[in-house]
Amino acid sequence: MKSIDLNCDMGESYGAWKMGADEDIMPLISSANIAAGFHAGDPGTIRKTVSLAAAHGVAIGVHPSLPDLAGFGRRTMKVSAQEIYDLVLYQAGAVEAFARAAGAPLHHVKCHGALYNMSAMDEELSDAIARAVKDLGGDVQLYALSNSRMMDAGRKHGVKTIGEVFGDRGYMDDGTLAPRGQPGGMIEDAAKSVAQVLSMIDDGVVVSLSGKRVPVAAGTLCLHGDQPGAVAFAKALRATFASRNIALAAP
Repeated sequence: MKSIDLNCDMGESYGAWKMGADEDIMPLISSANIAAGFHAGDPGTIRKTVSLAAAHGVAIGVHPSLPDLAGFGRRTMKVSAQEIYDLVLYQAGAVEAFARAAGAPLHHVKCHGALYNMSAMDEELSDAIARAVKDLGGDVQLYALSNSRMMDAGRKHGVKTIGEVFGDRGYMDDGTLAPRGQPGGMIEDAAKSVAQVLSMIDDGVVVSLSGKRVPVAAGTLCLHGDQPGAVAFAKALRATFASRNIALAAP
């Protein structure tokens, strides 16, 4: 039986500002990437999201970001490798503490937004992130864009690294994600999303916006929790997986 991990970015509310439908999505996924306060989230939100994940048996991950609350972590910043190492370790420690209090381990690290995109193409930044994950210990895994420099860095440091693919994002010819503002950058039709996911799982390819067939390794599938149709997407994916005898499980 084939299996796939369905992960979702969670815990992105902040103070009185609410983002996403975490309570509705959590029962539908197998791993959660929880914001740690740098692009979204706050201590109370981290605690609640970790507890919700633990209650549903969902693997708990941290979603570290550049320090950019105003820009939701989506603005590129000039940062050194040492700063990135420190940022990742600091944010992972926050989520890990709440996970420990809930009686669950920290399962993985998945970078957010601009940090994710920058490190996927930058060897030095990828190396810093992989070192931080390795130094966390406890068999913490690294989720990384499929076939990116981040995957190479994780393997170099002996970190279990899982190739990530996206069902609700368009792809460029080089395997990177298309900018959100570009036509086709966000997939808003559930049927189109399911078709892209099946192509990645069954055939190991995704069709880029220009029509090129790009190889991918689908170890974990991301669903963005801040997308308005996230719950409907998750339900459609679950139903498709069940019909094709594809199990849902964290790696």
